[in-house]
Amino acid sequence: MPRRILIGRVTSDKMDKTVTVLVDRRVMHPLYKKFIRRSKKYAAHDERNVCRVGDTVRIVECPPISKRKAWAVVERNGQPIKEVVAQAEPAQQPA
Repeated sequence: MPRRILIGRVTSDKMDKTVTVLVDRRVMHPLYKKFIRRSKKYAAHDERNVCRVGDTVRIVECPPISKRKAWAVVERNGQPIKEVVAQAEPAQQPA
């Protein structure tokens, strides 16, 4: 199954190696057909503590790291973060 990739804005960086990311999406109201903005907060792993409040980040689904954290930051303000990408990818088994 492919990994989900979301883009959001960092709202909190007070935790160690963790950031809170607010992801907005637009859904159409079933009756009135008007677009409504829905948002959800995700806890994402930030290995090097480089993300700051207000940064736009791309997060990818990964195996659970803790009770609430199953996402990892892979890109910050358009710049890829190399270490997290290597951790999020599963190890290749030699044939």
